[in-house]
Order: sequence, then C-alpha cells, then structure tokens
Amino acid sequence: MADKLIIFDTTLRDGEQSPGASMTREEKLRLARQLEKLRVDVIEAGFAASSNGDFEAVRSIADAIKDCTVCSLARANDRDIARAAEALRGAKSMRIHTFMATSALHMEKKLRMTPEQVHEQIRLAVRYARKFTDNVEFSPEDASRSDLDFLCRVLESAIAEGATTINIPDTVGYGVPELFGEQVRRVRERIPNSDKAVWSVHCHNDLGMAVANSLAAVKIGGARQVECTVNGLGERAGNTSLEEIVMAVKTRRDYYGLEVGVDTTQIVPASKLVSSITGFPVQPNKAVVGANAFAHASGIHQDGVLKQRDTYEIMRAEDVGWTTNKIVLGKLSGRNAFKQRLEELGIELESEQEVNDAFRRFKDLADRKAEIFDEDIHALVSDQAVHHEPDEHYRLVSMAQASGTDARPHARVVITVDGSEHSTEADGNGPVDATFKAIEAQADSGAELMLYSVNAITTGTESQGEVTVRLSRSGRIVNGVGADPDIVVASAKAYLSALNKLHSRAERVNPQGGV
Repeated sequence: MADKLIIFDTTLRDGEQSPGASMTREEKLRLARQLEKLRVDVIEAGFAASSNGDFEAVRSIADAIKDCTVCSLARANDRDIARAAEALRGAKSMRIHTFMATSALHMEKKLRMTPEQVHEQIRLAVRYARKFTDNVEFSPEDASRSDLDFLCRVLESAIAEGATTINIPDTVGYGVPELFGEQVRRVRERIPNSDKAVWSVHCHNDLGMAVANSLAAVKIGGARQVECTVNGLGERAGNTSLEEIVMAVKTRRDYYGLEVGVDTTQIVPASKLVSSITGFPVQPNKAVVGANAFAHASGIHQDGVLKQRDTYEIMRAEDVGWTTNKIVLGKLSGRNAFKQRLEELGIELESEQEVNDAFRRFKDLADRKAEIFDEDIHALVSDQAVHHEPDEHYRLVSMAQASGTDARPHARVVITVDGSEHSTEADGNGPVDATFKAIEAQADSGAELMLYSVNAITTGTESQGEVTVRLSRSGRIVNGVGADPDIVVASAKAYLSALNKLHSRAERVNPQGGV
C-alpha cells in the first residue's frame, strides 16, 4: 500500500449535503456508475440509516457496482451499523464507515457525553461493525480540534477492535497544511498498532485549504487514502476536490512518489455529470475541470504553447477528458451515427426508447444551431433526464415573451399540470422575471427563489445557455437545471425542474450529520 494512494469518493454522501444538491436513487445510481468508470477505489454511497430513500440508494449501488468498494456511513451505534450492513449486503466489496466526535467541544455540547463514555462507545461500535465485514473504517469527527492524547487512545482502541482504515477528519476546515500533516504524523507515530490500519484524511474547504491539507497529510503524515468529492462538492465551502488531488499526485509523481488507479480521462465527464445532476455549475477558473483550465489569453503564453506545449501546460487537456472534437452530425445524419457518438462520449442510456428520444432532441437542436459540440450532447442528455422523470408534475408546452426599451416585459407560458394544459400570462421586470411570474400564477408554489445562474455551454452567440434555479420552501432547498439556445426557455425549464423536485414524492433527504 506504500506506493498507492486510495481515492475514496464521497460525492454521493458528503457532497450531497450541499443545500439543494440532494439526489434521487436513480440519480445516485447514474453517478455511481460514472464513478466506477472513473475507477475510484471506494464509493461512499450514502448514509443508509438517515432515510428510507438513502437506504434504497445505497442498496441499489451496492447491487450494481462491481469494480469499486461500496461504503455506507453509520454513526457509532448498533442501529446505524446494522442498517448500513443490510443496505450493503449485495456488494461485491463492502465497507462500513462509522464515526463519532472526539473534540471536547463536540463531546460536551453535542453528544453530552464524557470522554470515557465516548471511548467505550467507539470500541463497541467498531467491534459490532466487524461482525458484518472485515473492512471497517472509523473516523473521529472534529479530529483536528481534538486533544492529541485522547485521540491517540481512542484510535488505538479502534484499531485493536478491528478497524482497518483510520480516517482523520478536518470536519470544520480548521486545519493548516503544515500543522495538519504534522498532526497525522504524530498520531501515527504515537499509536503502537498504527501499522495495522490504512491512514486516511477527510478535509473541508472552509479556509480554502482542503486540498493543501490533504496533500500535506499524505506527504508529511503518511496518509494513504484521501476522501474527496467531484468538483469539491460539499456543505458550506465544500470538500477536498477529487480532480485536484488526483492530478496533483499524478503530475508531481516525482515529489509524492505515489500511484493512483483513477482513469483520468473520465474526470471531466464525471464533473459534467455531477454539475448537471446537482445544478451546481463549475466556475470557469476551477482547476482541472473549469472551462478556462486549459485556455490561454496572454499572447506570450499562446506563442509559447504553439511552439512547445509544455511551456505553459503541465497537464494535457485530453488526459483529464477534455475534447476539442465536434460532432459533425446534422439533421440528415442517421441514428446509428448519433448512437456511436454517444458511446464515444461515454454516455449510457438505459433503453432504446431513451436513445430515440435523445436522437429526436438532437435533430431539433440541429435545426436551431449550426454546430453541435460534445458539450451540447452532454447537456441534451442531462436535460432529457431531468425533464422526463416518471413523476414529472409540471411540463413546459410552449412559451412566448416580449420585451423592449419602450414596453414592459410580458410572458405567456403554456404548461401541463398532471397532464392538464394551462395557459398563463404575466408582466415582469425582465423576460425571465415575467416568465417565472407566469409560471407561478398557475403553480402557486410559495417557493422563494434563492439563486438564478446562467452559463454558456460552449462558445459563440449560438451557444446553448444552461440555467440553474434554486428554490426554497418550508426548509427544503432544491436545484433545477435547464438548457436551451434561448436563455429564457432554458430559464423556464430550470424553474419547472425545481418545482418538480419540490413536488416529487421521491426522497431527496440530505444525510443528517457526518465527518
């Protein structure tokens, strides 16, 4: 294990804790299959005991995934652990990840337990988890603010009871790279049986140092597993970014001396899928997966890259899944050619009917847009998945809007509500505002609009616009995404997508708690 860094992906569990990022079972399964293509070592599929919906999602992923270890989080109690074991029963390779807080602040204020009680409960929890599997991970929540002596005693006991992975979480993003790396090293050196477990880290990005802290723990502390999420998704400021960890270790193998088993060409497809499912767009200057990550505006830089690529590029765009290929199909192209391009892009549709629907939507787009890029195909398929769910309550039929410098913007929208067609009209401060008000005139959802975001999918004025809408109602937050060459139409699609999630009976409950 000394020369391999284990990549533990928690996008489906900790990433899902971002407000509005919760996913249905079908969405989680789709993302898990992409993570399997990415070849991460461990997929933390969810928190099985947190809800029936999350239990079913973990069980579905455990049954479907064959090339990765599937893990469920569990609090350090018998009920959670048994529930996790039940959900993971069908996994080819399973792991139970149990946790309990060890900082004085958490023990006193949250758990209301003495250190001795916490220590004993951790011992019993790990012992119980070992009855179901020999692959048990333990995390002392808020480890970076825990007393070092107490932390060492607890972790020594956890290993003695059979924990095979010990994870040190920087739960609130309090760590500083040098200090955090040194903390991991000191704990490993002070615990007599530390060699019996793989050491792991799980860092949050509250101070913008999650990746730096994780890499310091690897280099200084000897950690050989990093817990991370695609796009750095996660509650508050997010988690350690998977793509940044993987490419840092691969690009600077001379320094870290480690191998990772990830198929890096699947990084960008995974990033796009996470973004489309959750409705969290990737900022253009995001490392590795941002639209500008391999762009050069400076004349000096452009000249250097043209003469010798590695003058300004330390990674190749194609190595992480970026492509400059254009799909050269048009409205006269056949279905087989379109299907082949889907396969080349790694897009898997569940049925021939879904392929036919995607092909029809492609033809419609080709009538409106001269050039179709790969990004357009990804957006088209994601938009199809969002707007054709079995429990779709609202659906856009047609719309028209007018605006100008001398007239108040006006929108007319026709939607179906449970299959029944309704037409509504409204004025607004702009065409998007008028469209949303027209929809609300029929839906009367009572939801608060928390976020409206627009991103161009490709370059040029013909680009499709991808709109994210975040709605809140009664403490529940959801994201809706829509794509279309007409940005107002994309906005209507996104708003209706969010309304469908608010109305949906499918469980989208964020896991309660975690490391």
